[in-house]
Amino acid sequence: MSKRKQVTVPMEKIKEQDKYINEIKNENERYFHLTGKKKSYFIQTFGCQMNEHDSEKLGAMLNAMGYEPSLMADNADLIIYNTCAVRENAELKVYGNLGHLKLIKRRNPNLKIAVCGCMMQQPAIVKEIKAKYKHVDLVFGTHNLYKFPELLSESMSSDSILIDVWDVDGEVVEGLRSDRKFELKAFVNIMYGCNNFCTYCIVPYTRGRERSRRPEDIINEIKELVANGTKEVTLLGQNVDSYGKTLEEEDRMTFAELLRAVNEIDGLERIRFMTSHPKDISDEVIYAMRDCDKVCEFLHLPVQCGSTKLLKKMNRHYSKEDYLRIVEKAKAEVPNIAFSTDIMVGFPGETEEDVEDTLDVIRQVRYDNAFTFIYSKRTGTPAAKMEDQIPEDVKHKRFNRVLELVNEISKENNTTHQDEVVEILVEGKSKTDDTKFTGRTRQNKLVNFSVKNPDADLIGKLVNVKITEAALSFSLNGEMVE
Repeated sequence: MSKRKQVTVPMEKIKEQDKYINEIKNENERYFHLTGKKKSYFIQTFGCQMNEHDSEKLGAMLNAMGYEPSLMADNADLIIYNTCAVRENAELKVYGNLGHLKLIKRRNPNLKIAVCGCMMQQPAIVKEIKAKYKHVDLVFGTHNLYKFPELLSESMSSDSILIDVWDVDGEVVEGLRSDRKFELKAFVNIMYGCNNFCTYCIVPYTRGRERSRRPEDIINEIKELVANGTKEVTLLGQNVDSYGKTLEEEDRMTFAELLRAVNEIDGLERIRFMTSHPKDISDEVIYAMRDCDKVCEFLHLPVQCGSTKLLKKMNRHYSKEDYLRIVEKAKAEVPNIAFSTDIMVGFPGETEEDVEDTLDVIRQVRYDNAFTFIYSKRTGTPAAKMEDQIPEDVKHKRFNRVLELVNEISKENNTTHQDEVVEILVEGKSKTDDTKFTGRTRQNKLVNFSVKNPDADLIGKLVNVKITEAALSFSLNGEMVE
């Protein structure tokens, strides 16, 4: 089997979009001069951090076109839903929101509605939107996001729905700006796609095969971010531990080597990454976490379930024992490391014994946080056709047991920080009390804390905080110490 050649979109091709950006910007400026009102956009994002980062890119394009962000969909001139296909619940929310927009579009025929992201990579869903949601103006997928200005321009001069979804593995796109939610924290893609084909997962079909960005492009992006005030980056990939495998020989670098290279960037304070895959994470990555002072002591390591039998059915390529060995290695090498995970309940064929295996892993690892969810069929995946589908009532009872234990242990973990002094990267004022600040520890715990001077210029700084109230479920309270 021949090796797939990784393709990078030429910069000239991306620059072609400037023509459409300027056309729409000029039109929006004319609208402003006539009405005294700027056109606005609203983006709602479903799903993972990859989708969040894609939405940031869309936001940057729209800002360049002269739009301004709106906090409410009802008041916007352009609404975009960036969708997720991982779970049925996210899809149902999108359909519900699209149904609601039918009335808004009736009141405001000039409203433009676009739907993009992973859901749109599935032909059956595009067909349903075309048939049932005729008020939608534009549909595009995950592989041609950089062409959004051109697609928006085309849809504006069309009376029918414009659909542009590419059924390809995608290309590596460099040079797109992002309108990031937080200047001091930034997501940075290091790769795209996934080659793992877990039997329950639709991502390889919606995001395509793995493609890694060149180390030089990643490093340059982070340096530019730091020059503009970013203090923390999160390196993103569906499976960061596979980074580098698709690069040409002269650019080849492992994920562990990339971590060490990013650690050398002056002015950067913290490095996080996600997501790791237990079958691919290497000792070298754990050693890099140990050795690199900027890499946070926090590892998101999805287990999915604790049953070796089910893990094999899921095509995960590791056993319960393999997973626990990785955790023990990380705990031994990286002092004070904290873990989060993904846990799926109700996979086809799951027994009470399998659930007990999952509960056992939770007790042994003692996660600070777990994204726990109920299995839902994804059309086009092998698991959707498996026998022994679990009844919904059984799934929910098992889910509640798992969630109860996760929350119990998370709260117990929090109490161990009582009176401890921790390092906080200050993100802003507390949402509930503007005399306090908020930020996160290196272990990703949210801390709200008081200061002597509430008007102090602390945002973006690293400060020491003594934890004064730890017996909480989802955050900690503290006071800054000099």
